Amino acid sequence: MEDLPEALVTEILKKITRTSDLNSLSLVSKQLYKIEGNQRGAIRVGSGLCTATEALTSLCARFPNLQKVEIDYSGWIPGHGNQLDNKGLFVFSSRCSSLIDLTLSFCSYIDDSGLGCLAYCKALVSLRLNSAPQITSIGLFSVAVACTSLSALHLIDCEKIDSVEWLEYLGRDGSLEELVVKNCNGINHHDLLKFGFGWMKLQKFEFERKRGRFDDIITGSEVYDSSYDAHSMNIYDFCCESLKDLRLAHIKTWPEIGLRVLLGKCKALENLWLEYVLALNDNDLIAISRSCSSLKSISLGLNLQRYSSDVQYCETRTSFTDNSLYALALNCRMLQIVDLKFTGCAPDWLSEIGFTQKGFLVLIQSCPIRVLVLNTANFFDDEGMKALSSSPHLETLELILCEAVTDGGMCFIAHTPCLSNLTLRLCHEVTDVGVAELGHAHKLKSLVIECCSKVSLQAAQGVTKLVHYSRDFSDALLKTVGWSDA
Repeated sequence: MEDLPEALVTEILKKITRTSDLNSLSLVSKQLYKIEGNQRGAIRVGSGLCTATEALTSLCARFPNLQKVEIDYSGWIPGHGNQLDNKGLFVFSSRCSSLIDLTLSFCSYIDDSGLGCLAYCKALVSLRLNSAPQITSIGLFSVAVACTSLSALHLIDCEKIDSVEWLEYLGRDGSLEELVVKNCNGINHHDLLKFGFGWMKLQKFEFERKRGRFDDIITGSEVYDSSYDAHSMNIYDFCCESLKDLRLAHIKTWPEIGLRVLLGKCKALENLWLEYVLALNDNDLIAISRSCSSLKSISLGLNLQRYSSDVQYCETRTSFTDNSLYALALNCRMLQIVDLKFTGCAPDWLSEIGFTQKGFLVLIQSCPIRVLVLNTANFFDDEGMKALSSSPHLETLELILCEAVTDGGMCFIAHTPCLSNLTLRLCHEVTDVGVAELGHAHKLKSLVIECCSKVSLQAAQGVTKLVHYSRDFSDALLKTVGWSDA
């Protein structure tokens, strides 16, 4: 190896991606140690760093061309040694001149003065702050001013960030392409409208408020107007025509419009997530359908809310009705992924879900749906499965708590032309008989069955080679059906 030209050795090392392999290779010779150190572009460190400042100084000397660094102290306890502090971040920032991507997670000893040290990272493009309890708006403003190349900013569980001068500054600059704000309760969705001109270039935006236990299920006494149209007048003078990914979760859009206005302004939108957003109605999804013909993916997490356009009558149901589905079917002919989750709706109380099977099937039959997830969809039964079986593009189907689907539905879906991945969770009316029908069709590549009380392991294993079977609740399943604090 030592007789090979350094350029050739460098190219060989670039083909090796596993960190453990690179670490082993660097021990073979001084030449490999030097070359591997110079070409290493990314590291992830955390609780194992004892005397963090000295350790990072050594790492910067060992890897002088680092571009991506993640420092993660999740699970840290005092016995693990000292965390990275302001002094350590200063040493690291001043010596890591090539840094373009930095993630700081659970770094509780870094405050605004430490964050200000990122001014040395002139090339910084992406910054993620996850559970940074000491960081305030002052530190964030210093980053906005100093890091002029910043295009992606993630703020998660940063409780002391409140005022939005940093957001207004970034908006005036207009360079941010990705903004994610989660569980930062000092920032509300009206504040984010102050981003102003910055919305023009933004391509990905996520905003989620912190919620308490059962917030997704319990509804308040407020009644929302189902005929209200927040998009009938343009009261916010900004455009977001580059936005491709939009996620809004756990926010209230009544009586003030706030971020609801985005739903009528995103002409390039491809992926939409709306999860437990209070007071939306059909006019919001109709506005989306009219402006976003390129929509490819939609995920709706819906709970029970009280609606009325008539003071004498009030209905309790989920946000949208078939009118929304018809609008999507008519205007969004590129839609490929549909994920619908209904929380708090009784299996035998169909009127609690605003969608009907008829409206749902119009959407499915009008768009090239490849992936479909239905969670607690009480309107969907074996007749729906029969209609679904003729879908020419459907590849992946996941049913969770769909109690009206039985063995008859399995007989139909087994003959879906392109179906290769099927997941059944808490579907208690499906038995070994229905699962056997799936095996007879010989179409599936993977099958997941969790907590389906009438399906046995033996029946599941006979369907295809790749099978995951469980009779117990997993943490992931609890979260999926909304029974977890998370």
